[in-house]
Amino acid sequence: MAHPSQLGFQDAASPVMEELLHFHDHALMIVFLISTLVLYIIVAMVSTKLTNKYILDSQEIEIIWTILPAVVLILIALPSLRILYLMDEINDPHLTIKAMGHQWYWSYEYTDYEELGFDSYMVPTQDLTPGQFRLLETDHRMVVPTESPVRVLVSAEDVLHSWAVPALGVKMDAVPGRLNQTAFIASRPGVFYGQCSEICGANHSFMPIVVEAVPLEHFENWSSLMLEDA
Repeated sequence: MAHPSQLGFQDAASPVMEELLHFHDHALMIVFLISTLVLYIIVAMVSTKLTNKYILDSQEIEIIWTILPAVVLILIALPSLRILYLMDEINDPHLTIKAMGHQWYWSYEYTDYEELGFDSYMVPTQDLTPGQFRLLETDHRMVVPTESPVRVLVSAEDVLHSWAVPALGVKMDAVPGRLNQTAFIASRPGVFYGQCSEICGANHSFMPIVVEAVPLEHFENWSSLMLEDA
């Protein structure tokens, strides 16, 4: 999860998020090089009175500063399109979960099971136990198996919401009357926190998302216990 004064992204917990981090570093390096070049040109223009008539009126310079930005845009666009297609691919998911946004909590339904579903409310500050995070912990976590493709169907009951977990590289709008879908693969066990990323009303900041990724054997034991309790 994010820490105070953290400047970068959270550690990636899915292959897609790793790709997004690599693309971010790639784009940031291009921006840094462009900024350095522009700063050098500004300093050179300000600090010297010398001029070059071949630079002031040169067909070659015109060609260079037309083609060079196009090349830079291509270097950014191609990796971006690749990741967009990767994020849109949902092939043979092992588990499907329906996440429904309400004012102001989430409800989850494991559609591969007959009666496995629950509501997920934020734990009030006075009920937190040591080690739990204020405004981020829920009374029921969304448990998923690691290294398994998970499809999440996202919708809303009342107003616009957005189901987002930064460490997994997932963010999908929850629109009333519309069923959106996204997918992720948790590459390692852990607890990953997110929040509604759409301003959905007075308690918008009080509907957190907690995804707990566990090995498949532990997930099967958890699902069996949940079904017995139901």
